[in-house]
Amino acid sequence: MNWKSGDILGCRIVPMRKFSDDRGWLTEIFRLDELDEDLHPAMGYVSETGPGVTRGPHEHEDQTDYFVFIAGAVTLFLWDDRTDSVSYGVRSVHQVGLKNPTMAVVPPGVVHAYRNDGPEPVLILNFPNRLYGGPARSEPVDEIRHEERENSPFVMD
Repeated sequence: MNWKSGDILGCRIVPMRKFSDDRGWLTEIFRLDELDEDLHPAMGYVSETGPGVTRGPHEHEDQTDYFVFIAGAVTLFLWDDRTDSVSYGVRSVHQVGLKNPTMAVVPPGVVHAYRNDGPEPVLILNFPNRLYGGPARSEPVDEIRHEERENSPFVMD
């Protein structure tokens, strides 16, 4: 696949505003009045990613991810592989983290990955709109993994 650069339909990459004073800083992670109701979080989690480690690429059939990147030096990769999307074939790369705190909404069908490019482990927040494994973890996990796919078109360079 020859990916082209650009914006991906349904993805939102929003720089987060820091409010700083002599005590430190504060940034809003999400507000219900700025988020469509179908995207309201069903759960939240934090993950640690070590230096040089990549998570993904993977996608979801039904779940929308709501990532918050506020630490470290992270590269976020997005690929629109939805054949019915006006942005099909678009790849989008973003530098996010401490120097560029960012919220990223990633809709179903958009393949995504991120890599910790810093020297220390980084914590990433996610507030997806679906429960991982469904209620009481009783359903199949909504995840299509491409990490080990031979000749994957989802290359992080």
